[in-house]
Amino acid sequence: MATDQQPEMVFDAKAYLKTLSTRPGVYRMLNASGEVIYVGKARNLAKRVGSYFSRNITTPKTRALVSQIANIDVTVTHTENEALILENNLIKELRPRYNVLLRDDKSYPYIFLSSDPFPRLAYHRGAKRARGRYFGPYPSAGAVRDTLNLLQKVFRVRQCEDVFYSNRSRPCLQYQIKRCTAPCVDYITPAEYADDVRLATLFLEGKDSQVIDTLVTKMEEASTKLEFERAAQYRDQIASLRRVQERQYVSGSGGDLDVIVSAYDKGVGCVQVVFIRGGRQLGSKTFFPGHTQDTSEAEILAAFLPQYYIGKQVPTEVLVNQPLEDQQLLEDVLGEQAGRKVSISHNLRSDRARWVQMAVINVEDALRRHLASKSGMNRRYEALQDALKLDSTPQRLECFDISHTMGEATVASCVVFNEEGPLKSDYRRFNIEGITPGDDYAAMHQALTRRYTRLKEGEGKLPDILFIDGGKGQLSEAQKVLEELQVNDVLLVGIAKGPDRKAGLETLFLCGQGQPTILPADSPALHLIQQIRDEAHRFAITGHRQRRAKARNTSALEGIPGVGPKRRRDLLKQFGGWQEVARAGVDDLLKVKGVSRDLAQKIYDALHLEN
Repeated sequence: MATDQQPEMVFDAKAYLKTLSTRPGVYRMLNASGEVIYVGKARNLAKRVGSYFSRNITTPKTRALVSQIANIDVTVTHTENEALILENNLIKELRPRYNVLLRDDKSYPYIFLSSDPFPRLAYHRGAKRARGRYFGPYPSAGAVRDTLNLLQKVFRVRQCEDVFYSNRSRPCLQYQIKRCTAPCVDYITPAEYADDVRLATLFLEGKDSQVIDTLVTKMEEASTKLEFERAAQYRDQIASLRRVQERQYVSGSGGDLDVIVSAYDKGVGCVQVVFIRGGRQLGSKTFFPGHTQDTSEAEILAAFLPQYYIGKQVPTEVLVNQPLEDQQLLEDVLGEQAGRKVSISHNLRSDRARWVQMAVINVEDALRRHLASKSGMNRRYEALQDALKLDSTPQRLECFDISHTMGEATVASCVVFNEEGPLKSDYRRFNIEGITPGDDYAAMHQALTRRYTRLKEGEGKLPDILFIDGGKGQLSEAQKVLEELQVNDVLLVGIAKGPDRKAGLETLFLCGQGQPTILPADSPALHLIQQIRDEAHRFAITGHRQRRAKARNTSALEGIPGVGPKRRRDLLKQFGGWQEVARAGVDDLLKVKGVSRDLAQKIYDALHLEN
């Protein structure tokens, strides 16, 4: 007897993990019914999600969770702290069954500063009944404790209970380890203690620049006096202060609104809706509308909004990343439907601008993962077979590119794709030596010789197609190498950039064919070729920058336009080292004098290239 039972969904973890970003974010695990069964946060999404699918899972709970996964949604955030707050919001809203340890109705924690003559700092959660000031909310209890620990080391304001404080006849251990100034036994005057409380209050109010400027001055004074140990202590305090006071953009001030952004690439459109309720982000949903070829992002958004909202509940405000041609008409229709005014905005500032910016990062990430998905990749491989008139669908592709700066620190990259997309375990870089600086032909010859000599010795697999980022000259060098090594049955294809290096106008040179091939801009085959070419370019540039920085023994900030010696020095002083600069978000970098938003974005992008 026939049944209508649907086949059980099988989650392809291996393919999915290859598409994940290495940025911070939140992941939501769904079962076959689309129910969210677990919400988690990650500093590195790819690494954290990948840990669930390792072979050494020992806990029955985790094994049961993984066995029910049918899909995973992710939301990328700017910092790990943003991911903490978003995770909290989602767990309270969705109450996933496997978030047992985090399922509670507690509010966010705060830091409490009492109103005593010698005030104390303390952890607080719950009703705010005691007299004093409350700072927060913080993303977690751990964040509050870390902050209190830091404040205790930097400002030495007491944190002991009042009963303990009022019954001291001599200093406690906190004084001995320099975590308190012992006001309980009058080792510090009220004025001096008040000054410490003032600095701690300024810091907790978010006026950390004043505090850090003071510490920078003290660090420079100590260094001038050759008190290097004290200078190093101030440096570490600056780094700690910068780390703990990262601004949060997941929660903001009031209001129910939606953020709707669109993205378009290689013939595919993507729209993401982010839900903000009561000033807090509660999650997002991604859509891939059909029939989006040769359509702009603004047109996709304009077509999506009425289909999504008409007949449904509409928030008071909708934030978008593109201006809409019929914006007023849509506002009127939705306002009449909702029985109140509905506004659509795209020229934004402050938190609203950051919400849109974060949504754009997420929609671009979702589109990138969609384009790299297994189903899309199969379609592209089949199109490549047709475009190049191959007898069978290729299984393995390789692409080479060369990167250098005026001939310095030349690096060649080799990236590998299979039917599932990038095969990063087979990527290789080659440091090029012994050639005339800037001779790309010689560099390509050396890299190919080294690569395919090893393959001939059995250290790997030969590709079906070898792509060379370049025109006839580079293709000729590749042909010479393969002939010398007697490598047969590998199709050589040169990718020459179009006029003004514009994507979609590339020319393909196939070894053995006189006439070049030009594919339509919307061809899935061309999109695959562009993807592997761009990946080879990215991998080469990353290797070149690393080699150049190592050779020069300089800061990773060098080479960023607009960051000269003075600005590098200011950044390192304000953050206490370049690693802390790398941790900072764009708005954190803006706090440094002389750093504009455009420059802050350049610094952030340069230090967050994904490997």
